[in-house]
Amino acid sequence: MLVFTLKLLIAHIIGDFVLQPKSWVKEKKRKKYKSKYLYIHILVHIIALLLLLELEFKFWPHILMIILSHFIIDLAKVQFQNSKNSRYLFFIDQALHLSVIGLVIYLNFPLSIGFDKLLSEKFLLTFIAVLMLTSVSSIVMKTLMSKWKFNETQPESALKHAGAYIGILERLFIFLFIVLGHWSAIGFLITAKSVFRFGDLSRAKDRKLTEYILIGTLLSFLIAIGIGLGYKYLIAL
Repeated sequence: MLVFTLKLLIAHIIGDFVLQPKSWVKEKKRKKYKSKYLYIHILVHIIALLLLLELEFKFWPHILMIILSHFIIDLAKVQFQNSKNSRYLFFIDQALHLSVIGLVIYLNFPLSIGFDKLLSEKFLLTFIAVLMLTSVSSIVMKTLMSKWKFNETQPESALKHAGAYIGILERLFIFLFIVLGHWSAIGFLITAKSVFRFGDLSRAKDRKLTEYILIGTLLSFLIAIGIGLGYKYLIAL
């Protein structure tokens, strides 16, 4: 099963990433279904699948399923794609392709997954921890820090919502490091963020902004460490 899965994934990666130059992507976006590269792209997938699956006859129906679905998905993508939705369509496109690959794997190697295993204590605890590290903690921090009524003017060069995403990522990293027992990595993360973040703040020479960001950073670390330690305690019960 693992070898079969890896072969399908390798074929997908080769066809969609390795052997698909940017020039192909641009022309498909411009000419849509009239682009010759849409069909060459599908041909690359066919060749990759045939070679990796060693032309075995029993896999032909599944190869056909993957190729036809890939063509339909890509055709729909290029028809509806524009500058505003290209980012979202990329992830939807990949999710659909991987879903078809998952279906083919299931048809060849049926698995019975019980809901009792899927909804185990460990899974539920992990799911709750991720929700708390992302959505819940962001709202809690915004509520706690709203007392200062500080409005940070966003420079034109700053990325929209970048600070929120950085906070979510750092909390997820801290949680992962705690679960794996790598406390030293947390120190490295704190040091790295301090160098980049507070270097910019010191140049800005805005004491209120510096204090505001420092409180937010320390609060984010505290929440992540608390959730990580709580998770380890509960998972050990």
